[in-house]
Amino acid sequence: MIVPVADLSHPGLLPYARLTEAQLRNRLEPDQGIFIAESPKVIRVALDAGCQPISLLCEEKHITGSAADIVARLGQLPVYTGSRTLLASLTGYELTRGVLCAMHRPALPSLQQICADQRRIVIVDNVVNSTNTGAILRAAAALGIGGVLFTPTCCDPLNRRSVRVSMGTVFQIPWTYIPSWPNPAIDHLHSLGFKTVALALTPTAIPIDHPALQAEDRLAIVLGTEGDGLAQQTIDSCDYRAIIPMQRGVDSLNVAAAAAVAFWQLRERGE
Repeated sequence: MIVPVADLSHPGLLPYARLTEAQLRNRLEPDQGIFIAESPKVIRVALDAGCQPISLLCEEKHITGSAADIVARLGQLPVYTGSRTLLASLTGYELTRGVLCAMHRPALPSLQQICADQRRIVIVDNVVNSTNTGAILRAAAALGIGGVLFTPTCCDPLNRRSVRVSMGTVFQIPWTYIPSWPNPAIDHLHSLGFKTVALALTPTAIPIDHPALQAEDRLAIVLGTEGDGLAQQTIDSCDYRAIIPMQRGVDSLNVAAAAAVAFWQLRERGE
């Protein structure tokens, strides 16, 4: 259902133009929350993963162009459209390829569902930058991680920028929030057969390529916040502490870059 709009006061544009990320997330009623997927590729991945659309915001030229298949999949749902100048004036939204889709937030799996039959998972603790969150999700999906657990202080993985940076992998890899971090959550992981390894600059850290890490049947890789890294309580609670050996006096990598190195090195290998 094509709905031309002439100004940003149209009520259908509320999710795109006038709601903050916190309002979109709807912390008080998460089952009523929504998120914004941006660009045709990301929207297609979300739809293929079963996410339920609410509406589309699309430049006029894309309705019969790059978003034609998406428009067809929406059936009778509204497709709001206007001039590029009008849509570019949306506060906080620099349109990427001219297509945005408002969607219902999906129900999240439980920790047990995430961990079932997986040998490698990642725990993301207090990472607050949406670009880093999206990059970690993309690396996890690409490099064989079975699931992602976020502590409650992390950036929302369905933040608009996080979704875009992840290139839609946030809809492909299982993820959820882990409560009560680090304990009793680590005890719970132990009961499921997981050992934990904290990426941390500590005197007791072993190299990331240490044979003991690869030998673990089930391993949870723990990543900390930008700048300060993991809290000492978390480091002390983990079974291992590991570092990525550095050269030229560099002490560490950006958390998303470190995540990719760790995922590749500690990935599950075939027999």
